[in-house]
Amino acid sequence: MSPVTERPGTGQRAVILVSGGLDSTTVLAMALRQGYKCYTLSFDYGQRHRAELVAAQRVSSAHPDVQHKVVTLNLDSIGGSALTDPDIAVPEEATTGIPVTYVPARNTVFLSIALGWAEVLDAQAIFIGVNAVDYSGYPDCRPAYITAFEEMANLATRAGVEGRRLALHTPLMHLSKAEIIAAGIGLGVDYALTVSCYQATDEGLACGRCDACRLRRDGFLQAGVADPTRYRP
Repeated sequence: MSPVTERPGTGQRAVILVSGGLDSTTVLAMALRQGYKCYTLSFDYGQRHRAELVAAQRVSSAHPDVQHKVVTLNLDSIGGSALTDPDIAVPEEATTGIPVTYVPARNTVFLSIALGWAEVLDAQAIFIGVNAVDYSGYPDCRPAYITAFEEMANLATRAGVEGRRLALHTPLMHLSKAEIIAAGIGLGVDYALTVSCYQATDEGLACGRCDACRLRRDGFLQAGVADPTRYRP
C-alpha cells in the first residue's frame, strides 16, 4: 500500500503502534497527515534494546496532540528471541530463514492490546509499520497475517459485532526501506529522533552491525539521504 495523500481519517481516532524506530515513526507521520487523531502505543516487553522506549516517547512528544501510552509485558519470561534473552546473541551477519531476533507471537500480542485500547477509545483504525519487503523474514509481518488479524478483530470485539468495523492499516507493507525514508522526509520526519538498532546502548548509540542497522543504513544510502544515526565508536 502506498502512502495516502488525501485525509480519509479526519475526525477519526487511531491507535498507532510506535517502537521508536524508523518505520513506526514514518507510519505515525502518515496517519497524522491523513487527519487521524493519533494515540501512540509502545511496549516495555523485556527487550534488551530499551533505548527504543525513550525514542518512542521522544517521537510521540514531537507531536503535541498525540497521546502516548506504554504497556508493560514480560515476554522475556518466555524468552525464545535474541531481543529478550541475553543468552542468545544478536546476529551480526546476514542469515537465512526466520532469524533469532524474531520474538514469538510479538505482533499478535501487541495488536491484541492495541485492539483493546482501540475499543476503549472508540477508534476506527490501528496502524502498524510491518513490511513485506525489508521485513527480515518475520512471519507476523506478512499481508496474509494482517488480513487474518483484521478479520479476527472484527469478529472478536463488541464494536465489530455492532457494525463499527475497525481497519488495520499497514501503509509500509510494499515499500522498500529507501521508499519509506523518502516518504518520511516528504512528511517532515526527523529520523535523528529514532532508534532502530537491536543492541543499542542506553544512550541510543547503534552498533552498525545487526540486521536492523544494515537495513537502515542501506535505506538511507539508497534514498540519497544523509544518515542521522548515532553509531558507537
